[in-house]
Amino acid sequence: MAVDVLTEIVIDRPRGQVAAFAGEPDNAPLWYVNIKAVEWKTSPPLAVGSRVAFLAEFLGKRLAYTYEIVSLVPEERLVMRTAEGPFPMQTTYTWESTSERSTRMTLRNEGEPAGFSKLVAPLMAVAMRKANRNDLQRLKGLLEAR
Repeated sequence: MAVDVLTEIVIDRPRGQVAAFAGEPDNAPLWYVNIKAVEWKTSPPLAVGSRVAFLAEFLGKRLAYTYEIVSLVPEERLVMRTAEGPFPMQTTYTWESTSERSTRMTLRNEGEPAGFSKLVAPLMAVAMRKANRNDLQRLKGLLEAR
């Protein structure tokens, strides 16, 4: 069973500011509750082909995975993919101006679980949706407080 979780939020900041902050891997631990550490496997700045490793905790498990940037349109879209582990995943961020001062950000996680993960995919989707909503709310709070 494939997992496809899409969440979005409107942040009262211009698109350039939202995209610059959210699209910077080093900022991920600031707004993703589950991400504990980030390590560049290629030299910054972020570009197609860049590889970034993340250490996370999700559903009581410690996860280490490396994303490769597969698409990057500055201030519009960032797509990263990992083929590692029991749950290969693609994460997509999009940014769209809703006014001069606000931005709709979407966060989409898609994947095809394998092995045991396949059995718990429906539960994972529910947990991911909740975590993504919380993470986007945290991002909104951080950016709007600036």
